[in-house]
Amino acid sequence: MKIDKNTSLADLNQSSHGTMVQNLGIEYTEIGDGYVCGRMPVDERTWRPGHILHGGANIAFAETIGGLGSLILIDNTQYDARGSSITANHVGSATGGWVYARAEIIHHGKRTHLWNIDITDQKQRLLSTVRLTNFIVPR
Repeated sequence: MKIDKNTSLADLNQSSHGTMVQNLGIEYTEIGDGYVCGRMPVDERTWRPGHILHGGANIAFAETIGGLGSLILIDNTQYDARGSSITANHVGSATGGWVYARAEIIHHGKRTHLWNIDITDQKQRLLSTVRLTNFIVPR
């Protein structure tokens, strides 16, 4: 499926069917110039023991949103975006509801993209801030 900034959110969300993205309940909610937004539930799919949002779920969420951002910026029929490095600082926690991510491109190179992804709770409190580097490689 060719993906670009004009691809509908419904089509993008449908493309996640049968993947970890679907299993975690991640949904794309907005696409704009240089950014992608999404949401993820905080429930039994994303909790760690103790019913607190798992930091690893936030990292998967961030890589999902930033990965889509790179696919939108390239001709994904000729190239693929592959995560090469991710770092995260978890500064808050959540026990239910939804968390929201906004990925913004920091560096849009020919072979690398660098994204900053902030994950917040329903009250817009910062939970995690993530840096993602994607390699752009030929298919």
